[in-house]
Amino acid sequence: MLLMGKSRAEHRAAAIGVAFLLFWVVLWQQSAFGGEPAAKPVESRVAAKIDDHVITLDEIEKALAPQLAKLQEQKFQLLESKLEELIEKRLLAVEAKRRGMTVEELVKAEVTSKIPEVSDAEVTAFITQNRARLQGDEAGLRPKVREYLNNQKMEERQGIYLAELRQHAKVERFLEEPEPIRSAVSAEGAFAQGPKDAPVTIVEFSDFQCPYCSRVVGTLKEVVRLYPKQVRLAFRDFPIAGLHPKAQKAAEAARCAGDQGKFWEYHDRLFESQAHAEISDFKQFAEQLKLDGNSFAACLDSGKYAAAIQADVQEGARLGITGTPTFFINGRLVVGALPLEMFRKLIDRELRSSLK
Repeated sequence: MLLMGKSRAEHRAAAIGVAFLLFWVVLWQQSAFGGEPAAKPVESRVAAKIDDHVITLDEIEKALAPQLAKLQEQKFQLLESKLEELIEKRLLAVEAKRRGMTVEELVKAEVTSKIPEVSDAEVTAFITQNRARLQGDEAGLRPKVREYLNNQKMEERQGIYLAELRQHAKVERFLEEPEPIRSAVSAEGAFAQGPKDAPVTIVEFSDFQCPYCSRVVGTLKEVVRLYPKQVRLAFRDFPIAGLHPKAQKAAEAARCAGDQGKFWEYHDRLFESQAHAEISDFKQFAEQLKLDGNSFAACLDSGKYAAAIQADVQEGARLGITGTPTFFINGRLVVGALPLEMFRKLIDRELRSSLK
């Protein structure tokens, strides 16, 4: 079995699966909540009554905010993907008609025929670089790898050709991302970087022993550098005891360092040295950062911040957090160690919204 990236066909199959999921969610909502909400404007937000007690749709949506936000994002991605597919098909059809040929003939002339043949050296190099992820002997892998690399070249060449066609066509996109579902998340009391009146606040819930949280540290530093006046980054704790039993004490140590004005420096040291997570290590980090060792040790040994960290965990659970890192960008839920480009896209969207 060859373990590689998904093909375009696989992505479309996944998208169709999401579409069915969204379809059944809508049907369930309609059947569960009375079908046509406009027919009963007064009762439209009432989902159920038990004697005199009312359960509203607002309550349900608030409780399901993370799941609904993901569904909304998946729906938009599905629409955006289909829109791009239709634009590409139209560009190819128009160009094929202009040149008096079929779309298949156009693709063969401008894409297939211009793809360089995959060499034996390229196949060998790919197998060598990805051997740990590949299953099977080299003889069986070579034809599969050759096909995979050929498809990659095909997609790359088609992308280049479609970009050329776009330059000579008037393509206007009117599909807009819907207003995201937002949660009320406070940054009060959290260690933060950036101006308090920044138009974009990013609240991060993180675990000092989480490898994915460690990966995103550099990205967040770049975000703060690129948006010095536009973004405020706040850090909140969400140690997952079942996975990382030493994360709770690491979080306490960071807050103890914060007492001496060195939270962010200590934060970085913890993520750089995740393999070293004993109490003695935490105290050694304090010495390396030239903190008052006695004050730090007294703070850490006393469990001064244990309750405050658990309060963060409870707040995160209330918000529907199940993993780290989790971010709320102006209340918009975003999960995972996203690349810088995705953070910039989301931040720029918030900045545009703030100008309206």
